[in-house]
Amino acid sequence: MLVKDSWREKGYVDEPVPSDVDLKSEIRRMCKEKNAVILAHYYTDGEVQDIADFVGDSLALAQWSAKTDADIIVMCGVHFMGETNKILCPGKKVLVLDLNAGCSLADSCNADDLSKFIDEHPGHKVVSYVNTTAAVKALTDVVVTSSNAKLIIDSFPQDEKLIFGPDKNLGAYINSVTGRDMVLWNGGCHVHGQFSLEAILKLKEEHPGAKVLVHPECPAPIQKIADVIGSTAGLLNYSVKDDAEVFIVATESGILHEMRKASPDKTFIPAPPEATETIGCSCNECSFMKLNTMRKLYNTLKYEWPEIEVDKDVAEKAVRPIEKMLEISKSLKSAMSSK
Repeated sequence: MLVKDSWREKGYVDEPVPSDVDLKSEIRRMCKEKNAVILAHYYTDGEVQDIADFVGDSLALAQWSAKTDADIIVMCGVHFMGETNKILCPGKKVLVLDLNAGCSLADSCNADDLSKFIDEHPGHKVVSYVNTTAAVKALTDVVVTSSNAKLIIDSFPQDEKLIFGPDKNLGAYINSVTGRDMVLWNGGCHVHGQFSLEAILKLKEEHPGAKVLVHPECPAPIQKIADVIGSTAGLLNYSVKDDAEVFIVATESGILHEMRKASPDKTFIPAPPEATETIGCSCNECSFMKLNTMRKLYNTLKYEWPEIEVDKDVAEKAVRPIEKMLEISKSLKSAMSSK
């Protein structure tokens, strides 16, 4: 099916949906008709999460895509997630809702620069965060997520020389909890890097019994006031199990949708960004994730575009560190469950 030139220029299907169309029922109908599965990240809008077949963090989404028997994977997230799905499922059609949905963290590390960095540090293994392009993954020995980074780093010999990138905050956190001295790439996430320490401390004063939940992509000063530091899924699980009634959440505010669904009797407060007064919003959102909308989801399924393609040679190299991550995660999980 041909895609209009204007759609290609915009990076998504820009077609109005008739007002009498029930988006939810039509999306589900097309999924059944086309044998398509919808995956959504916790940071997308709540209505997108609610219609998805599976909602999760980067690790869970990768695991899910690796085992699905669907013919089409629709990735509601950002571009590198679609690439990861395609790398793991080269025979499937992988769709994203908007090619403009990038990632500031992935953009902070390009393959050419990383290749030079590796040459400057001979004898080092390369550990890359999943928030990277396929080309960067192709230069990597093993991929990690915030869920499994510590476990995978612990699987290396203590004297192994490691490069970790691109998130310097996550890398510094992993160094601190493992006793490592990994060489860190100087990258970061624009969302997690702009939380206001002063505003969070003020919220703690206003809610003295509140627990502060912090993602390890946040800077060290934010981590130091945390009651728990963890991945998106880890923070969600903690909020369900912990007895506290109020939580201040320092990660992208989309996760509050799942937290509130899982614990409707608890209060979840988004940690404010530094620019709260300027932008007039007390939450911290990823503008790229918010490009995923129900209208785009409908049109993406209808026209089966935009489709993710990854260069074959790059994909063959990039799949190895991803599969290694999944294998290590599986074996470590099995070992822990058998204890």
